[in-house]
Amino acid sequence: MENNGFSNMGLKHELLAMIEAKGFKYPTPIQTEAIPWALAGEDIMGQAQTGTGKTAAFGLPILNKVEKGQGLQALILCPTRELAVQITKEISFLGSQLSINVLPVYGGQSIEKQIYALKQNPEIVVGTPGRLLDHLQRRTISLKEIKFLVLDEADEMLDMGFLPDIEKIIGFCPLRRQTFLFSATLDEKVRRLAAKYMHKPRLIVIPSPERTVPVIEQKYYVVKPGWKNEFLCWLLESLDISSSLIFCRTKRGAAELAAVLQSRGYTADCLHGDMSQRERDHVMNAFRRRRIRILTATDLAARGLDIKHVSHVINYDIPEDPENYVHRIGRTGRAGRRGTAITLVEPEQMKWLKAIERYIGRKIEKEHLPLDEKVREKQLLQLEALVQNKVKEKISPLVEELALRLMKNNQPEDLLKTVLSMLWKDYYGETEEGREDFAEMVNIALPWGRKHGINVKLIHEFIMDYTGLSSSSIGEIEIGKEETYVEIPLDYVDIVYKAIDSFPVGRRTGKRTAKTE
Repeated sequence: MENNGFSNMGLKHELLAMIEAKGFKYPTPIQTEAIPWALAGEDIMGQAQTGTGKTAAFGLPILNKVEKGQGLQALILCPTRELAVQITKEISFLGSQLSINVLPVYGGQSIEKQIYALKQNPEIVVGTPGRLLDHLQRRTISLKEIKFLVLDEADEMLDMGFLPDIEKIIGFCPLRRQTFLFSATLDEKVRRLAAKYMHKPRLIVIPSPERTVPVIEQKYYVVKPGWKNEFLCWLLESLDISSSLIFCRTKRGAAELAAVLQSRGYTADCLHGDMSQRERDHVMNAFRRRRIRILTATDLAARGLDIKHVSHVINYDIPEDPENYVHRIGRTGRAGRRGTAITLVEPEQMKWLKAIERYIGRKIEKEHLPLDEKVREKQLLQLEALVQNKVKEKISPLVEELALRLMKNNQPEDLLKTVLSMLWKDYYGETEEGREDFAEMVNIALPWGRKHGINVKLIHEFIMDYTGLSSSSIGEIEIGKEETYVEIPLDYVDIVYKAIDSFPVGRRTGKRTAKTE
C-alpha cells in the first residue's frame, strides 16, 4: 500500500498537527508501509532498526483508534526502561491534542506510584515484561479490553529471556486484537513467536539505514592486546571528540574503563544493567547536559538511548555480531549531524571485522594514530600539573625516609627523571622507547608457508631475533601453503627482508607483496 504523505493516510487532524509540530515532513519507509495496513486492521511483523521511525509507525495508528476515557486499550512491551520512557514521550507528544494518557511501567520505579497511576485509567501502557507481569499477578492492571498489543524490539526481549513472561502476558489479552511486532532481526525465535500469537501478519522488511548512511564515518585501528586503554587515551587526545559513547562487552568492563578514564582526568561515567533507575537517570542527565564527555556502556544498557550530540561511537570491544555493530554506530550521526564510528581491533579479531564489512556491504577504513607534538605537549602539561599539585600535599614519614635513602646513593636529577618516567608510563602507557607499539603497521609476504614447516612460533622467533621487536609488536600472521603474510611496523620492513636469506627455511627471495586489506 502506498501513500504520498501523512495527510493521505486517513489520520485524525489532531495527529497531523502534531506530526507537523514534530517536524516530520514525509513518512519514513517503515511508516509508509506500516501505517496504512495498521489502520486497515491488519497484524504487522516489521523488521526495522532503531532510528527508522518505527515508534510512530505503530504509535500513530493506535492513537488514531483509541478513545479517550474508555480505559486501557493498548499495551506496548519493550525490553528496557530507557526505551519504555522514550516510547512514552514520543507517543504522548503525538497524542497531546487528543489528551490520550500514556503511562510507562517498568522496574526500578515505585510500584505504589504505578498502582496509583494505573487507577487513573490510562488509554495506553508502555512497559517492560517483568514489571507488567508483576502488576497482572497483583491484579492492579487488566488487559481484558485491549485492542492493540505491540512487541517492540522483540528479538532483544527474547535474547534477555523474557519469552515466558511475554507468553504469560499475552495469555491475559483478548484473542480479538491487533498485534504489531517489530524487531531488528527476524530469526527463528521471533518467527515462532509471531506464528503462535499473530493472525496472518503483513511482513514489512526495511533495510538497515546505517548500512548506507553517508553521515557516519567508519574507521578502525589495529591494537595489540593489553594496550587498548593506552591507545584509547591517545585517541581521545589526538582526535576532536566532543562527546563519545564507548561500548564494552561486559558490565565489569564498562565500569573498569570508566574508572581508568576518570583516573586520567576525563569526565567519564558508565551505564550498565546493575545500576538503579535513579543512578541511571543521574548519569544520563549528566551526559545529555554535557557535564560528562564520555559514557561507557554495554549493548543492553544502551538500548533505546537517543542522544543527538554524540560525535563519536567507539567500539572498545568489537562486537562479534554484525547486527550489534549496526545498532552501536547508529547512536551517532543523529538528526542529520555527522558522526564517526571507531572500532579497536586486536589482530586475532580481524575475522569479526571482515564479517561486519560483509554485512554492511562496505569497507571500513583502516587508520593509524597521529603521534603529533601537540598531543605530546598536552600530556607533558597534564603530568606537570599533576606533580605540582602533589608537591603541596603532606608526605608520609615513610615516604620521606625512602626519599632520603635514595638521595644518599643517587643524584636528585636522576631520581626525578626515573620517577617521572614511571609516572608517564602509568598514565600514558608508553615511553619513547615503547612507541613501536603504536607504529604504523603494514602487511608483508614472506616466502615460506605450511609446505616448509612454518608455524606462528617460528615466524615470531625469526622476526624477534633479526629485528629486536617484542612479540607484542608483531601483528596478525596468516600462514598459507607457500607464503606467509605478517603484520609488522613499517620501519622494520627493510630489516626483515634483508634477514630472509639468513633464515634456515627455503632460499627464495622475499617478495615485497602487500596483502590487500
